[in-house]
Amino acid sequence: MHSWKLYVPCVAALVVAGFAIAQEQGPMRDSGPAVARPKQAESGPAEEVDLPKIPSKLKKEKEDPANLPTFHSNVDMVTVDVAVLDNKGHFIPGIPGGNFRILEDNVPQKITKVDLGEAPMTVALVIEFNNLFQSFYSYGQYQTLQLAWGFASTLKPQDYCAVVAFDVKPEILTDFTTDKTKVQEGLSRLRMAAWSESNLFDAITDTADRMSSIEGRKAIVLIASGIDTLSHLTFDKTRKILQEAGVPIYGIGILQMARDMAEARGRLSSMSEMSFTMADNQMRTFAKETGGMAFFPRFAGEYGDIFQQVHQALRSQYVLSYQPSNTAHDGTFRKIKVDLVNPATNEPLPVKDEKGKPIKYQIVAKAGYTAPRAVE
Repeated sequence: MHSWKLYVPCVAALVVAGFAIAQEQGPMRDSGPAVARPKQAESGPAEEVDLPKIPSKLKKEKEDPANLPTFHSNVDMVTVDVAVLDNKGHFIPGIPGGNFRILEDNVPQKITKVDLGEAPMTVALVIEFNNLFQSFYSYGQYQTLQLAWGFASTLKPQDYCAVVAFDVKPEILTDFTTDKTKVQEGLSRLRMAAWSESNLFDAITDTADRMSSIEGRKAIVLIASGIDTLSHLTFDKTRKILQEAGVPIYGIGILQMARDMAEARGRLSSMSEMSFTMADNQMRTFAKETGGMAFFPRFAGEYGDIFQQVHQALRSQYVLSYQPSNTAHDGTFRKIKVDLVNPATNEPLPVKDEKGKPIKYQIVAKAGYTAPRAVE
């Protein structure tokens, strides 16, 4: 947990560096009222809308154990979503299933099925919004809104999206919905920041925990500085919770250009620079260990390519299925590693482009899963 005093110099530096940019560009227009919980109607019943209700996946609801089905299963199956990307972040198709290898706790596993397809995705937009970096009419506010609105505009009609903003604590602005108008309504409440705290660890683990039971292609798109000021959780505990939740995190770091400008003008102290470097590493760690990706754009021209990479990684994936050789139901965390190999030699598989030139590639997959516990 970091001390509040650690970030005072960096705030001043960023405000100075970003003020000129903010004057020219300003925040997005018609962004709506401040972040606040909607007031309840004073009287009278709410108007009924002829739309099917979408069950909340973010709001935790207690269920009656007596109404839940019970079953026993002697067969375990693990599925791993894998994206193979080139050095430009583009998905590499056409890889034969026999070239994939999965190691669970360094033990090779027998892959039973390899699928490839495109499916709707379920995304939670988790957005840092506070007076520390998103004060009214600042560059940080402008960039945050650009990224949030920009990504929301790339969603397809069948995609589910929720909007969560955080400062002292996370607040659900829009629950999961395919109605893009509701997503826009949630984003429109990001106008006036209230608190000067950035409790990243608490917000990201809370959202990942609520999404852990969602089936299918799911992810958290985190738009934040990466700095945590006052969370109850430590960095190590946050890592463990995120690994067990199994929700990929795609982090987009903000304020990169403002930091560069402040550093060039000598207005970013060594302590502040170290804090931001640590924040970037935290974002990278969360992304890598959950099977996601991390981006740190400096210019608005990079946003479109980032959104495209996120969509490609989530929609176009190889889905590998296997029955683990370790059949113990002990609730332990099992580490997973996915490789591309030549099955004849077990050597790393070289990938070449259409011209026969070698391609550097990366494999994006979750770091592991938590084994089930024995039914008592």
